Amino acid sequence: MPERVDFWGIPHTWGPPELYAYGIMGLASLVLLFRLYQAVSLWWRLGRAEKRWDQLHIRIWRLIQYAIVQVRVLSQRYPGIMHVALAWAFFVFLWGTILATIHSHFIGFLYGHTYLVYKLALDVFTAIFIGGAILAAYRRYVLRPRRLTLAPRFTYSLVLIVVIVLGGLSVESTRLAVERPEWAWWMPAGWLVAQLWLATGASDATLLDWHFGLWFFHLLSVALLFVTLPQSTMLHVITGPLNVFFSKLDRPMGRLAPQPQTASGEPLFVTSLRDLTWKQLLDSEACTECGRCQDACPAFAAGTPLSPKELMLNIRTALRRDGPQLLQRGNGANGVPALVGEVVQDAVLWSCTTCGACVRECPVLIEHIDTMVDMRRQLVNEGRMDSMLQEALANLGRYGNSFGQSERVRGRWAQGFDPPIKDARKESVEYLWFVGDYASYSATLSDITRKTAEVFQKLGLDFGILYEGERNAGNDVRRVGEEGLYEMLVHRNTAVLSRCSFKAIVTTDPHSYNTLKNEYPPEVLDGRPVLHYTELLDQLLMTGALKFSHRLGYTVTYSDPCYLGRYNGVYDAPRRLILATGCQLVEMPRCGDRAACCGAGGGRIWMEEQAVQERPSEARIREAAALEGVQALVVTCPKDVTMYRDAVKTTGYEPRLAVKELMELVHAAL
Repeated sequence: MPERVDFWGIPHTWGPPELYAYGIMGLASLVLLFRLYQAVSLWWRLGRAEKRWDQLHIRIWRLIQYAIVQVRVLSQRYPGIMHVALAWAFFVFLWGTILATIHSHFIGFLYGHTYLVYKLALDVFTAIFIGGAILAAYRRYVLRPRRLTLAPRFTYSLVLIVVIVLGGLSVESTRLAVERPEWAWWMPAGWLVAQLWLATGASDATLLDWHFGLWFFHLLSVALLFVTLPQSTMLHVITGPLNVFFSKLDRPMGRLAPQPQTASGEPLFVTSLRDLTWKQLLDSEACTECGRCQDACPAFAAGTPLSPKELMLNIRTALRRDGPQLLQRGNGANGVPALVGEVVQDAVLWSCTTCGACVRECPVLIEHIDTMVDMRRQLVNEGRMDSMLQEALANLGRYGNSFGQSERVRGRWAQGFDPPIKDARKESVEYLWFVGDYASYSATLSDITRKTAEVFQKLGLDFGILYEGERNAGNDVRRVGEEGLYEMLVHRNTAVLSRCSFKAIVTTDPHSYNTLKNEYPPEVLDGRPVLHYTELLDQLLMTGALKFSHRLGYTVTYSDPCYLGRYNGVYDAPRRLILATGCQLVEMPRCGDRAACCGAGGGRIWMEEQAVQERPSEARIREAAALEGVQALVVTCPKDVTMYRDAVKTTGYEPRLAVKELMELVHAAL
């Protein structure tokens, strides 16, 4: 009967094989644990405290999803199949070792068909691993995508794990070549390799010598993996799952963590690694250097200094280089480069549009934006920003809008309506329309704003606005890093909102929508919903309250705003409205949660133009223009309208591609 035999064919010349096998692996395990302790204790002791131990059942489920099943890794076909082949194979090998240990030392069960199925599974995954390794080698040394880190240390890791797996296969195959059992085909990979040994004509004694040599080499290669893992690229097999387990659960993607405070209640600014949380430091150690974040980053594609991958690697390098000295001497350690300005350059931080594409793509759930905003707060605190941004923030502080216009002008667009648009501060309304700065003040958007009001009136909605009582909602102010100004804007808006009687807030600006929905004090909303206008119109469409009398017949494409789609998951409502107007919708290659950014977010619309290869908005226009037969790019964000109408001119596509706000289509189809 087939059964698993421990240390088959291993001579006792040097004593019982168990002694030196377990001795070598025990010593290697101690070195592994010690070096892991050194690495983990560095970010754990250096970083600020942060609670990430709650809701264990959700964290375990995330671990299964992202670290074991690897759903986000699989979202890209070639690298996904490649990585899953390697990772799942090693996961099966780990379980194979665990089951073998149970069989040897606790409960014997690897006999007969159970043993054969066990060996078949290991052999199948050996073949899967070899396939994954071939894909990895071809990608790294032939395709060489720009996003990969093509350093020799990755070659070392790939070669080592291939040597380990091929070593195990060779050990099995030499045993099969000697035994030649009738059930050998249950180990197809091993039996095929055994044919090579048999073809040499070597005697059984020679094959046994080879078996012992290969077994000992395999043992040493596994020990080498253990010893070097904490300092190699393989460390991510530990830090990656840890990062997934400790990913944020206490707040949605659209809610930034509040600015930390000192023990005395003063704002804490990030000046060194010690001012980051242990989880932010773990983010840097968990980075697999796959480059998915870099590929998705609109700032990197435009040619700015920002690469989300390099941001994490720079923090990791500083952590390993400066961390021990900071632990010993604190922030006053001499010769330690400043985190903000030296380790991470100012221009890198100001390049970010906070679009969230990097966070969406990261397979180990790194939270890049929280860390960048924390460092931006330090730049704002020291006044290290361009003059345009300084002026915009000054205007926001003085007037409540970035245009520097009087608050009395905010509602000027609403003049001439019959009946007049209600003042929600004075009358009870069902829908309080939070209009936003661009829709209120931009001369190029006033026509769209008026059409929005006309649509609301035609539908018989009971709505009103705040007129001069409204201030900028603060979404981008906060992401610029001006937390104090953000809190002031929130205070002024909530003071007005708390005196109004309404059943829901509706807004045409996804940036305002995000912060009102996710970041404003819950007692102000008191359970009342915050809706983007597309959600409201979609509800009316579903109930039959919204009916169109004209079919427009345009062929259009749609660009999901970052703060409506990726941040808040609103994808279907705008598309249903587009189709309901009688338009044909053609999707761009980058759509839905992978939609490209216009480049305005994170306060970039208030900053000076950078020297770039191509602006994100121009790249998006070219993507839309490349679609056959498309007549218009449809958007649902005032900043998108501003950015894309400028880009369609600078790219020369204005004669053949119109930029339309979805509300313009709704207005025309009514």
